Amino acid sequence: MKMAILSCDGSLYSCRRLREVAEQRGHFIHIIDPLSCYMNINPASPAVHYCGEPLEHVDAVIPRIGTSITFYGTAVLRQFEMCGSYPLNESAAITRARDKLRSLQLLARAGINMPVTGFASSPDDTQDLIAMVGGAPLVVKLVEGSQGIGVVLAETRQAAESVIDAFRGLNAHILVQEFIKEAQGRDIRCLVIGNKVVAAIERQAKEGDFRSNLHRGGKAHPVNITDQEREIAVKAASTLGLDIAGVDILRAHRGPLVMEVNASPGLEGIEASTGLNIAGMMIDWIEQHALPGQRPKTAG
Repeated sequence: MKMAILSCDGSLYSCRRLREVAEQRGHFIHIIDPLSCYMNINPASPAVHYCGEPLEHVDAVIPRIGTSITFYGTAVLRQFEMCGSYPLNESAAITRARDKLRSLQLLARAGINMPVTGFASSPDDTQDLIAMVGGAPLVVKLVEGSQGIGVVLAETRQAAESVIDAFRGLNAHILVQEFIKEAQGRDIRCLVIGNKVVAAIERQAKEGDFRSNLHRGGKAHPVNITDQEREIAVKAASTLGLDIAGVDILRAHRGPLVMEVNASPGLEGIEASTGLNIAGMMIDWIEQHALPGQRPKTAG
């Protein structure tokens, strides 16, 4: 089978592991920088060009698109979909997940529990916005942030007002979210493939921080999850249309709360913590769903 990984940096752990596993199984796999691609949007013969030449057809595409290039990266993925390649996560699903506000609205509509979240535009709404999420302490998040960047814990009302007004002064879109104190800087990352949680780790923030992201110095270890947590993780991924997802869950007194759904979860932390071959499971999924001759997904 011919595969392509869409990534600006093929040296990253996740790309190297996926390539290694695919080649071990006899697949031909090429890492392609989506920013170096350009497209012929032609109804008769759509094509993706790369380094001066049209690319040959690939059976499957694995998107490892960074948040900073979501717009162009998903456009390139959509072009591969138009050309009949099977995407491991569709472009439309990635776009949904990358928009924090939209994804939370979709999850809420599906009845999935999450921290109380507010969103507003006018600075005149600050007081009511803070009250809406239960007052301070609260969390302020940039809608476009990732890996814990642009996430601030405001411990007092005055601090919350200052942070919100500062972000608004920069014309940044923000979410104001209930702070789940009982989580104690911990969350659960559930790795979902299809309709199954294949691995779960508990991430603990470093001392003095509340963000459990491994990129921010957090630590991780394998964890057993409940049936309810397993169900909510699978439902969250399905609601956004993702075949592969990292679903982040907080353990609150009122039950599990989905904090975020990641459309391009990193493999290094979860493979190192669990010893599981997650990259192999992802290639398994492609082999089962993108065999040559099978009908590909359609671009949307």
